[in-house]
Amino acid sequence: MTDILVVEDNSEMGSLLCDFLKNEGYSTVLCESGEAAIDYFSHKGAKLVLLDVMLPNVDGLTVCRKIRESSNTPIIIVSAKTEKDDKLTGLLLGADDYIEKPYDIDILLAKISGIFKRRYQSESITDGNIRLDKIKRIAYKDNKPFDMTQKEFDLLTLLMENSGQTLSKDMIFNKIWGFDSFSEPQTLTVHIKWLRQKIEESPKSPKRIVTVWGVGYRYEQEADLT
Repeated sequence: MTDILVVEDNSEMGSLLCDFLKNEGYSTVLCESGEAAIDYFSHKGAKLVLLDVMLPNVDGLTVCRKIRESSNTPIIIVSAKTEKDDKLTGLLLGADDYIEKPYDIDILLAKISGIFKRRYQSESITDGNIRLDKIKRIAYKDNKPFDMTQKEFDLLTLLMENSGQTLSKDMIFNKIWGFDSFSEPQTLTVHIKWLRQKIEESPKSPKRIVTVWGVGYRYEQEADLT
């Protein structure tokens, strides 16, 4: 998965920003329109989105809203629109931060680094009696390791990292198996079934991995089940 999706209609500015980010070790993709950004993110995702507001046709606020419909991926809005109402609108739509143009590149890089440290450098995910060691890629239930395939581990990690949010089947499939995968979408259903057999108290009446009919799946934390 790409580290940072840069959404900027000024190709020169976007390319320069991508160069700065690559020098810091991040992988980047540049989209120069809102439509391209929505299409890319829905198929391949990103760990963070840097989003301009003033885009042709589909503006950045619409992109922010579309991403928030299915993902809690961090979003930083970078915009020349500096009015209070503009900032409030972006933040209320789900952006994690709002930076005014022109900006200090060092401050932007520091904000990005902080988000990656908080979000992606934790070594494990824990919920009740389930723990995933992301470094060793070992899953534990009641402090005892249990067998999981690589895809099962990636799938459960994705669901747990987005707990409480409904993820569409297309998004899950594309993030875990890849947009260009030769696997059939039905394989997601099979893997969900296998996961439920391993972590649910009653796999036929799942409480952790919930089906949202017509949309996809949602992971419910143990604290929300009581």
